[in-house]
Amino acid sequence: MAVKGTDIVKKLPESGKKNCKECGFPTCFAFAMKLASGGATLDKCPYLAPNVKEELEDALAPAIKLVTIGPDGNALQVGNEEVIYRHEKTYFHPTGVALLISDKEDDAKVDQKIAKIKDLQFDVVGLTLKADLLALQYESGDKAKFEALVKKVCQNWDGGLVIISDDLDVLFSARDICADRKPLLYPITKDNIEKAIPRIKERPTPLGVRASSVEELVPLTTRLKEEKLDELVLDPGSSNLMEVIRDQTFIRRSAIKQSFRPLGYPTIGFPCYIAKDGLKEVLTAAAMVIKYTSIVVLSDFEEYTLRPLLTLRLNIYTDPRMPLSVEEKLYEVGEPDKNAPVLITTNWALTYFIVSAEVESSKVPSFLLVKDAEGLGVLTAWAAGKFTGDSIAPFVKRSGVEDKTNTRTLVIPGKVARIKGELEDALPGWEIVVGPREASEIPGFLPGFAAKLKS
Repeated sequence: MAVKGTDIVKKLPESGKKNCKECGFPTCFAFAMKLASGGATLDKCPYLAPNVKEELEDALAPAIKLVTIGPDGNALQVGNEEVIYRHEKTYFHPTGVALLISDKEDDAKVDQKIAKIKDLQFDVVGLTLKADLLALQYESGDKAKFEALVKKVCQNWDGGLVIISDDLDVLFSARDICADRKPLLYPITKDNIEKAIPRIKERPTPLGVRASSVEELVPLTTRLKEEKLDELVLDPGSSNLMEVIRDQTFIRRSAIKQSFRPLGYPTIGFPCYIAKDGLKEVLTAAAMVIKYTSIVVLSDFEEYTLRPLLTLRLNIYTDPRMPLSVEEKLYEVGEPDKNAPVLITTNWALTYFIVSAEVESSKVPSFLLVKDAEGLGVLTAWAAGKFTGDSIAPFVKRSGVEDKTNTRTLVIPGKVARIKGELEDALPGWEIVVGPREASEIPGFLPGFAAKLKS
């Protein structure tokens, strides 16, 4: 649970009565309230005792630690979640999807998997959906072979890695090859933790902590935190789907509802070990995405299994308070020339994709202006004052459409025909044409309209 400002102020100098104003706030109480809401940082107070500062840093830290895996510019961030249920606020960091490569697989299979994770990407509502990590597993018993696999993957893949080996020598040898990638090292267990700690400190990187139960995770995470090693990802050792749901729910609730720090870390799940059948594996992965798992590792995937999983992830991790929207800009549908029609709509993703699809089906290359209306549909945006003549005109001017077309005719949605007059006043030199009320009418309207423009 979030720490309260009234609890913080008691720990400030002179129990919150110093009021020196050096932090930039008029009182210690005001500073404490800002700290509680995330609007200030502890370093603003120069009089905090080191032990109090450490205590407050721990109290103000997110319930679930943010962990970053992978190189700068192409890293996966997991954790830092604040709620149990999505409708309470939102989920912040989508589940990472990892593809497993074993060093027992032949070169052709390895090449195929590397190509898959690079090539299987899907554009949905203006976003690119793709898998995030490659998980490299040591199974052959040949250290040199595994090192060769790690080197090959590093040469052909610029994303994040999970290094999987029960042999510590192999694990850290592989880590040294790709340490600049910030790989996740897995597994750290009760049997190897003491031997692993000194070697981890040589070149710190995120750690995957594996146990046989949730309870067994607690002393492991506590021990690692004592050593200032707390970029952790937890594996409670769930062996079937029912255990997955039980364990992931328990970890999430303990971290957020009970503020139990030893379990306040993102988690990892292995559908590739729990379900061997391809369809069952992706269904298990889907259940893990729904039930809080931060990283899921798949033995393989195809377009027909990966795309639904990524779409599910998108739906769950889309902020329910914000409608899906696309970028405000001038879009080209087909290959429009200087005489092509110019249409306008709002940036609600559903509106954009329906309108652009209908324009495309009309076979008339066109310019489509998409106005930022905070993700609202046309009629709703007009009612909210976000799709009016006064707001559209400046957008048309800065969009660059006037440099790309000789026409000065703008087609507006029929549902907002009433803005025609104000838009003509705001855009002198432009003719405003009221288009169809429904997007489905565009293919019947656009060919004749385009012919008139050229005549």
